[in-house]
Amino acid sequence: MCGIVGVIGREQAAPLLLDGLRRLEYRGYDSAGIATLVNGYIERRRAEGKLVNLAASLAVEPLAGTIGIGHTRWATHGAPTETNAHPHGTARVAVVHNGIIENHAELRAELEAKGQIFATETDTETVAQLVDLNLQTGMAPIEAAAAAFARLEGAYALALIFAGHPELIIGAQRGAPLAIGFGDAEMYLGSDGTVLAPLTRRIAYLQDGDWVVLTRQNAQFFDHTNQLVNREIRLTNLTGATIGKGNYRHFMEKELHEHPVVIGDVLHRMIDAGSKMPVLPAFPFALSKISRITISACGSAYYAGLAGRFWLESLAGIPTDADVASEFRYRAPPLDVLGLGLLVNQSGETADTLAALRYMKSRKQSVLSILNVPESSMARESDAVLETIAGPEIGVASTKAFTAQLTVLAAFALGIARARGHLPDSEIARLTDALLEIPAKAAEILANDAPIRALAERIKEARDVLYLGRGVCFPIALEGALKLKETSYIHAEGYASGELKHGPIALIDKAMPVIAIIPSGPLFEKTASNLQEAAARGGQIIVFSDAEGAAKLERIATQTIIVPKVDPFAAPILHAIPVQMLAYHVAILKGTDVDQPRNLAKSVTVE
Repeated sequence: MCGIVGVIGREQAAPLLLDGLRRLEYRGYDSAGIATLVNGYIERRRAEGKLVNLAASLAVEPLAGTIGIGHTRWATHGAPTETNAHPHGTARVAVVHNGIIENHAELRAELEAKGQIFATETDTETVAQLVDLNLQTGMAPIEAAAAAFARLEGAYALALIFAGHPELIIGAQRGAPLAIGFGDAEMYLGSDGTVLAPLTRRIAYLQDGDWVVLTRQNAQFFDHTNQLVNREIRLTNLTGATIGKGNYRHFMEKELHEHPVVIGDVLHRMIDAGSKMPVLPAFPFALSKISRITISACGSAYYAGLAGRFWLESLAGIPTDADVASEFRYRAPPLDVLGLGLLVNQSGETADTLAALRYMKSRKQSVLSILNVPESSMARESDAVLETIAGPEIGVASTKAFTAQLTVLAAFALGIARARGHLPDSEIARLTDALLEIPAKAAEILANDAPIRALAERIKEARDVLYLGRGVCFPIALEGALKLKETSYIHAEGYASGELKHGPIALIDKAMPVIAIIPSGPLFEKTASNLQEAAARGGQIIVFSDAEGAAKLERIATQTIIVPKVDPFAAPILHAIPVQMLAYHVAILKGTDVDQPRNLAKSVTVE
């Protein structure tokens, strides 16, 4: 959600902070600001809206100083105004914050009773005022910060600077990530490795409950009991060069065109091309003894999990549940002793999914996470990780990460099917062949997008759109509807096609596009029958299918998108690409902010 960057160095801090905030734009935000020490005094520049507004403010009133903190904010407490933008502070301390201070109202009342004067509506200012009061009682900055952290409840990552202390930043983490970068007589702090990558490859991560004291020369880490601890310094594989649009107009367009190589990379890692057998790492649990799998995820990752449930049950014969992570633990579901928790997430920092992971661990589950960021909080807390190796995904609307998640789940399902002896090797080899066809066929779709552009002209005029799919393609219908909603702001819903007659059919009229994800295969006729019902009521029937399926539907389809034919097992991965492309082209025609849709954030670090 929000993003943090901090620097103590030899160069002017403001340009480095602004560059760092630009690398955090992918998280989504509605205001931004930075604070530095100028001649020992705290100076701030903040702006509502995009970073260009902050840059303009800095051009008019530059900030000097070699130490500073910066922030991109996505509003939780208080409107997205300049006043509520971070950093917050007093004459003595400035703070930036990701997350939510849950006991802020109680603390605010206490602080106001003691004479502290608040200037904003935010929960974050409570931290600054609490530290400020501690400083007024004679505490040194490190002592004042530590005492304040002990009073805070909730999930947060924090960074603080102090007037009169030009070589001191204090950071803290509880339930939200924070990374520390080690330079040459310079130190850095950020929300993740991506923001630090152009500055240094040497990065350490705080563990939950940690806080850290940075000077220009080093970092001292403390745990939640205030004991001095060591945290491993790692050489990250992230580089600043990975965060660019290249020749594309938008990150979303670039990432759509990365589908073939990303899917290919996943398959190269997870399938032995010679034997056609899945290759899984050595897990600290026995695949053959797993009694049940519980999948939990949010958004597109949840839809990938739904497809994974279908594959795990139909191919591996293992009972599988799939839950929205934000609801999962509140049911307090009973979990099998030999069960496996399976989390699907892009960033590895999503608060709801991380909470689901911790619930599973508390119930003695082994936990396997499918992640795109191997240096994330979820990766560190899981028993094992399967990487999607999709590279940084900057566009808020997930594209290549989604197909990478599907590919990992498909290969994992084949691997566990083999480990359990549920499928013969000959059948597994046939299905891996189907997966290996996908990268080339994905490239075909991307190279021939004229029909999708033409369809976008029709869809841009719609007020509502209905997506249908059956079986393992039902999650792709959900994905198509979500992408259209979040990028173009057109209302869309995804339904299992058999549910059409149980309510949604009442919505269908001549103005309603009905988009069907319907590759030829065992369930084709069932979905075709549902489309006949929609066509009889005047719906605009739009078909995503292979040539064989499209030919059977030509009498009722008003428009058809031909998708290369693959085995039904692999069809969801391939069909995800054109439905995402449709959303992109509609959004372009609607003139929306494709990479940073309104009200959305890439990494949702609060519940």
